Amino acid sequence: MNLLHWLVLGCACALPLSASAQWQWVDNSGKKVFSDQPPPTDIPEKNILRRAGPSPSTRAAAPVTPAPEGGTDATAAAPKAREGTAPPKPTGVDKELEEKTKKAEAEQKAKEAAEAAKIAKAKADNCARARENKNTIDSGIRIAKVNAKGEREFMDDAARADAQKRAQTVIDSDCK
Repeated sequence: MNLLHWLVLGCACALPLSASAQWQWVDNSGKKVFSDQPPPTDIPEKNILRRAGPSPSTRAAAPVTPAPEGGTDATAAAPKAREGTAPPKPTGVDKELEEKTKKAEAEQKAKEAAEAAKIAKAKADNCARARENKNTIDSGIRIAKVNAKGEREFMDDAARADAQKRAQTVIDSDCK
């Protein structure tokens, strides 16, 4: 039983260690970002508030490059030094991220295509109904409708012309 207590105590003490491997920085928009990944390369060193691993005081200091001679400042020389180096090759994590991104894009395109097909089918159905309605109105047969009182009324010439116009506008908009 005593061993069980020590194991539980050891696990409880080890849990915060996983949380200590966190990065904290201020991004370009001024927001604090917490992550287990290091910040992007465009974040300046002064904006990195906390690093994963040992504190900066226990780490060895970064080598300082001497200022170039000839009166040019170090900030102008830094981009020139970066131009000669090749960009880092993508790691396995980056490849997985690219695959997930491509998969998400493909799913988005499939959803958009399905939505476009659904809209096209609805327009085709609407077009067919409007053409059928227009043909019925143009045939000249008597068309009856039920009014609000539940009585049967036949369409007069004005109502027939109005229905023809509505059917024609639907045909013009949906039948392309």
